[in-house]
Amino acid sequence: MAAQRAQDEAAAVYVSNAKPAKRQHITDEERRAALASNKNKDSQNLVRLQKVLASAGVASRRMSEKLIAMGRVEVNGEIVQQMGLRIDPHTDIVRVDGTRVQVNDQMVYFILNKPRGVHSTMSDELGRPCVGDFITERLEQGQGLFHVGRLDAETEGLLLLTNDGELANRLMHPSYQVTKTYMATVLGEVNRGIIRELKDGVELEDGIARADDVQIVDVWQGKSLLRVELHEGRKHIVRRMLKELGYPVQALVRTKIHTVQLGDQKPGSVRAMNASELASLYKVVGL
Repeated sequence: MAAQRAQDEAAAVYVSNAKPAKRQHITDEERRAALASNKNKDSQNLVRLQKVLASAGVASRRMSEKLIAMGRVEVNGEIVQQMGLRIDPHTDIVRVDGTRVQVNDQMVYFILNKPRGVHSTMSDELGRPCVGDFITERLEQGQGLFHVGRLDAETEGLLLLTNDGELANRLMHPSYQVTKTYMATVLGEVNRGIIRELKDGVELEDGIARADDVQIVDVWQGKSLLRVELHEGRKHIVRRMLKELGYPVQALVRTKIHTVQLGDQKPGSVRAMNASELASLYKVVGL
């Protein structure tokens, strides 16, 4: 009975608390390279498999041992059932129940609410305020952070910071059409016709630009507040579109990238991205 109960407990373990790996496939070449690399590794750099699984959020160390014993864990494409196995979490490829798990804890993901007047650079030769000023401690720790895309100095709001180059490149690539949402305060009282104009497309010097969605949030005393969603990535695209229609932007805030929202995060503050936010970004870019 005790053995059956332990098996039932292990069967109930899922990897929903673990961070999914960006790529769910492994090529034969990657498998051979990983196996060959393991032969030459210093044992001091290796970690017991059950400890790696627990650190990745798969399950407790005790329950991870049961998963291994049941043959539900793969390392580099091979099912592992031995408890003493040590792996390199930075290079080895681990799956639980067929799902590849992100076991490399060196990848980090943050959200900065960039204040107005701050330049989207990690350092500035002229000594102007820049993104790097808000993450000095993390830069000193050697995390290798960089910003994903840019916001011009006068635009504030959501800016992603990471050391995950593959995710960053895909988020910025136009083929994935990742949406961004902005709140724009413009000079002039708009009417509902602006919604159709922005969605149909605005002719700019470098081609037509279209919004995916537009909402008029408020109109008051010669000004208007618009919510504009688009997947365009051209420089100053929101400002240029609205100016072309006769409504120069007075203030601009990026509030959302795909499903990741700024919420009530204060200007200048940095927070870690949560697992669901990261999973949504992985999914939208096919990682």
